[in-house]
Amino acid sequence: MTDDLVETDRAGTPGDEFESIDVDDTEATRIARRQDRAFDEFRMRIQDSERLKLEESVFDEATYGALYKLVQDGAIEAFGGPVSTGKEANVYTALGGSLARDVLGLPAEAEPEVAVKMYRISASDFRDMRDYLEGDPRFEGIGGDKKDVVLAWTRKEYANLARAGEGGVRVPAPVAVERNALVMEYIGADGERGRRLAEVDVENPETAYEVVRENTRRLYEAGLVHGDLSEYNLVVQDGEMVVLDLGQALTVHHPNAREFLERDCRNVTAFFGREGYEVDPEAMLAYVTGEEAGGATEGAEDDAPGAGET
Repeated sequence: MTDDLVETDRAGTPGDEFESIDVDDTEATRIARRQDRAFDEFRMRIQDSERLKLEESVFDEATYGALYKLVQDGAIEAFGGPVSTGKEANVYTALGGSLARDVLGLPAEAEPEVAVKMYRISASDFRDMRDYLEGDPRFEGIGGDKKDVVLAWTRKEYANLARAGEGGVRVPAPVAVERNALVMEYIGADGERGRRLAEVDVENPETAYEVVRENTRRLYEAGLVHGDLSEYNLVVQDGEMVVLDLGQALTVHHPNAREFLERDCRNVTAFFGREGYEVDPEAMLAYVTGEEAGGATEGAEDDAPGAGET
């Protein structure tokens, strides 16, 4: 199997170019097996940190190995505190290293804050995610082993973030992935996460809707459907709209892609309807897929804002 999730030559129909996902043992697993003195000291420092609120379901031995490898590779330099917890993953802040600075285009003296998303292996319940996994060619041959599914899911989110960013969608820039740990740009400041669209006062719902609609269209043109788009994974940061949580995003050729895209459009338009701006989910769907001539919907202007601007 190849380690490359996205080919550099993106010929053909968008969505066809995704490679299989390799869930074989990585260097992180081998590090955990060896448990040399440096790794053991690293693990103990994390375990002794009061800020992390460690959970056994997140931090198994191989996960410590993944973090150790990420430190060695320059993705992170120091762990911070928890940002959020969920039934499938916890998110922590961290100080990014040289690799993070390179990926984010920052000068050598910068100290970037990054997010580390840690997917659970022992406690993850992926039964609700079967509709996302079945039919995705990247998951062929993985089977029902929980560990393999979690590792593949983590690498899938990294690949989806990279593809969305290349397509002009404002998403957290992916920095590195190792086993069940994903390092990405932190959307927030001083340890405080960015505010979700559901948490802010939407002063101009028409403009905000157009930004969300444009991001959805660009994602579709990049060969992806978000699959769980709502006001809870759209974040407003420094005047930009940022799309989060692309782990479940699927290719446009997935057998359930249309169904999930329709649901995304219903979720988005329902939210803006509650904000006082009535829009038709079918009109949004037509704009996103290009099925409506000119891509116009009611309330839309020809000079709609860019995908990141609000």
